[in-house]
Amino acid sequence: MNPLDGTVALVTGGASGIGAAIARRFAAGGARVVIADVDPAGEAVAREVAGAFVRTDVARLADNIAAVQAATTHFGRLDVAVLNAGIGEQGSFTDDFRPEHYRDLVSVNLDGVVYGLHAALGVFTAQGSGAILATSSLAGLSESPMNPLYAATKHAVIGLVRSVAPIVAARGVTVNALCPTFVDTPILGEAVPFISDLGVAVLSPERVAEVAELVLTRGGTGQAWPVVPHGDPSPFAFPDLPSIMSDPHRQVPEAAA
Repeated sequence: MNPLDGTVALVTGGASGIGAAIARRFAAGGARVVIADVDPAGEAVAREVAGAFVRTDVARLADNIAAVQAATTHFGRLDVAVLNAGIGEQGSFTDDFRPEHYRDLVSVNLDGVVYGLHAALGVFTAQGSGAILATSSLAGLSESPMNPLYAATKHAVIGLVRSVAPIVAARGVTVNALCPTFVDTPILGEAVPFISDLGVAVLSPERVAEVAELVLTRGGTGQAWPVVPHGDPSPFAFPDLPSIMSDPHRQVPEAAA
């Protein structure tokens, strides 16, 4: 039996791209899905997967709380929260910096995850179980000169996921991050042919959805999962650095000369 069978999943940014692909895959596995998106196109996806739609601006805490409440009201429970909503970077950080766009990036890509985590944890803590999956990016694991502000928000998501995971583990809650490379979604838009012409593989949203399901079935926590075209998916191996959670007196090793 598919481990998603009988579960209830909330997917933010579920109107298109990765979110819609995750909604479809989870529904095919037997999950009941709530689509949360500012885009009304999410209504059509919700109908397609026999789920529910709630208009949600993830940059607003109240909307995230309302989305979680919609899931519990409509289906009686919530088991999985996929915090996927995101936007891309526009303009140049060095030559065309626009503070208002920077604030939009942070509001959607980071605040949306913070608020979604907060909203879902209320339900998950009460029931003693739950899984949270946040969409970061491969740009959150490496340098990304093409879109440094976008990369900054995605690095922050990974830091948040890794730091929150040990706090909520005792509550029966897992928290992980998806880190896909370029994906054929509205965020890339007209850049898809250009990227492909450079010889860089562009993933399908369905590939990301496949890995999302795998992450949830593995049951780990505090992990960041790169999603690339080839090979078996596995969590990113972070360097073994000191952590105040494990050894506050451990010394940072000196850099090699």
